[in-house]
Amino acid sequence: MTLQKVTLANGESITYRERAGGNRILVLVHGNMTSSKHWDLLMDALDDSFTVIALDMRGFGGSTYHTRVNGIKDFSNDLKGFVDHLSLKKFDLIGWSTGGAECMQFVADFPGYCEKLVLLASASTRGYPFFGTNADGTPNYNERLQTIEQIEEDPSKTKAMQGLYDTKNKEGLRAVWNAAIYTQSKPNEQLYEEYLDDMLTQRNLADVYHSLNIFNIGKEHNGAAKGTNQAKDITIPVLVLRGDRDYVVSEQMTQEIVADLGDNATYILLVNCGHSPLIDDLEQLLSAVEPFLKGEN
Repeated sequence: MTLQKVTLANGESITYRERAGGNRILVLVHGNMTSSKHWDLLMDALDDSFTVIALDMRGFGGSTYHTRVNGIKDFSNDLKGFVDHLSLKKFDLIGWSTGGAECMQFVADFPGYCEKLVLLASASTRGYPFFGTNADGTPNYNERLQTIEQIEEDPSKTKAMQGLYDTKNKEGLRAVWNAAIYTQSKPNEQLYEEYLDDMLTQRNLADVYHSLNIFNIGKEHNGAAKGTNQAKDITIPVLVLRGDRDYVVSEQMTQEIVADLGDNATYILLVNCGHSPLIDDLEQLLSAVEPFLKGEN
């Protein structure tokens, strides 16, 4: 699918892919280390009753990164500018990983746009914690990082990952994904290479980490940020999906989402899937997503 582009009022240009279909609009919001490219298999497989739009968030893929991101709200505000530019008034959302946090913030801030929300291996309503590093390289769970400066200086996560980007080390990125993401299945070699090339387009790693660390629409302080208590403002149906082999998003984080969204949330555990059910078991993913969006379950 050819990348298209729109320019938002804030000066950022957002690129996106669109697969033509029926009247039901589905917008896909990717996570960290990815872009709209990583939705390709799902976009091809979804029922043709859906018109599917996948955008590159600011600092990913073909989108610009003129201004640094200070929090998840910056991403969700970009999403609002994007759907307004395309005159999308009613649609469904799927948010994967960091994209789940962005979609939850969007739905809480802008009611009336999204009709149904799917959270795929999503960060919690209470954020995704980043901790300091002990001298031996292990996480120091007694030291929750607080500032973007601390995130940038963290040696075990930010500096190590940023080093892979700076040196365009695709084999290093492959090793990370094989250890943490593709724990069940892997893309075919050609597609994997395309994904690795796409990962190298990211220009905002530390900002994403910081945004996740301070994201909190729950009630209580999460150790890095006070809760905004906006989870209660998400009143549409939400499907929460997590793979039972997900080493990135824990079961505890998923249960926090379910607890904070209450009766609006339906949780399905995907069997033999890691952080990318798109690759691990696309059919199982479709069997959960499509009936939910169509109102068949």
